Amino acid sequence: MKGLFKDIKYDLPAGLVVFLVALPLCLGIALASGAPLFSGIITGIVGGLVVSLLSGSALSVSGPAAGLTVIVLNAIQQIGSFEAFLLAVVLAGVIQIVLGVMKAGIIGHYFPSSVIKGMLAAIGLILVFKQIPHAFGYDKDSEGDFSFVQVDGENTFSELLNAINFLHPGAVIISTISLLIIIFWDKPFLKKYAIFRLVPAALVAVIAGVLINSYFEVFSPLLALKNDHLVSLPVSGSVEAFIGHFTFPNFQAISNPQVIITAFTIGIVASLESLLSVEATDKLDPFKRNTPTNQELIAQGAGNVVAGLLGGLPLTAVIVRSSANVNAGGRTKLSAFIHGLFLLISVVAFAGLLNKIPLACLAAVLLVVGYKLAKISLFKSMYKLGWSQFLPFVITVIAILLTDLLKGIGIGMAVSIFFILRNNYKQAYHFNEAGTPDKRQITIQLVEDVTFINKGAITLTLDKLPNDAKVVIDGSKSRFIDIDVLEIIHNFKETALLKGIQLELKGIPEFQGVAGH
Repeated sequence: MKGLFKDIKYDLPAGLVVFLVALPLCLGIALASGAPLFSGIITGIVGGLVVSLLSGSALSVSGPAAGLTVIVLNAIQQIGSFEAFLLAVVLAGVIQIVLGVMKAGIIGHYFPSSVIKGMLAAIGLILVFKQIPHAFGYDKDSEGDFSFVQVDGENTFSELLNAINFLHPGAVIISTISLLIIIFWDKPFLKKYAIFRLVPAALVAVIAGVLINSYFEVFSPLLALKNDHLVSLPVSGSVEAFIGHFTFPNFQAISNPQVIITAFTIGIVASLESLLSVEATDKLDPFKRNTPTNQELIAQGAGNVVAGLLGGLPLTAVIVRSSANVNAGGRTKLSAFIHGLFLLISVVAFAGLLNKIPLACLAAVLLVVGYKLAKISLFKSMYKLGWSQFLPFVITVIAILLTDLLKGIGIGMAVSIFFILRNNYKQAYHFNEAGTPDKRQITIQLVEDVTFINKGAITLTLDKLPNDAKVVIDGSKSRFIDIDVLEIIHNFKETALLKGIQLELKGIPEFQGVAGH
């Protein structure tokens, strides 16, 4: 127990910062999903209190995912009721647990580093683009809507123009002061004072935003932020009212085929998004710890079962909250648990107080998180690694910006696989040529592993060999030679005779062709 709390001085303030970031996102994602607002809060609480205990990730934070909003919105409409949809969430969790038991989490180890870094940079840019309107006081689009084409018909860039046209002076003042507080609070020359080390900058910025807006309400009403410009947490006047916010699944809907289809869709998509997020979070972890992916699938599945039973949205590991956790100095999974605890306490006891928080000061917090994820230095370092790393990276960034997380990752993966195939195509063998122009001696030394991917490169090379040359195809150093490649090499014996090539095979296994061919 002592070991659990050994990093409490880091995890407590980090958990508080993640709570402040998660609160509007939980509400915004629920709104964008066409679900009750309280369902987003339930999912955030379950992500903090349940998933963090079962997960093997030190810094990942789970909650409602922006990437699932379209799926959830369409599913609720197609299934016909929110209660029946909750059953699909429960079943999706069961599917994830089964995937974890079957060791399907291994897929998480096959995402290229360039694509993961592109995802982080893209999320950073999206945070900046999406939070600028909130910083300017244009809050028409809900928090948590991270897709390029928004639910209100606008897109990421048109929303920036709208923010300029509908600028709110009070919001600009609050977001600017909050941003300056966050930037200067973390300056090294201030860290020698205990208060700057112990109190998170985001909390100070939020308190300042509330105080400034309270001042505006009294002395300058035109600058004051109200209604949609503030956090909007459901307020429970009593224990009975609080319990009344919960919704329970309709188990009789198990016969509805749309429920089953939705369960599999959520189970697969949520698993992929969680694996991507924990992989990205591990890259941000200053201690470079690795998350056990199969355990993560089981933890996410258990979280979705509980969320569905209590009336929550489907959850995943979420990179926005996880990166905020890293930036705030979180050390262990205790910070994620604390953020869930704060969410629970807030809806039970402090909803009215939290509803005074301007979205403009929370935008300042997320702007800093976004900047740290998409620093110019990251683009420079990826460029120095060469085109095979930079192109998948930058295409992933652009694709995510213009579509959504999973589509962008898919496009980035396709580009990355192209470079992998191209490199394998080139590296099938070592080609050495000696002798005179009249009597050329050529050695083709096969590499350690020769797969069907190398088939094209070897075929072209053999076709271009000059007549009357002496050719040695050496596979003595190869650990594996694919049957397709063996067939090509042995078929080349006939071609060699016709071209007058003196062919010698070293360490090339015999090829037994299919009967009748």
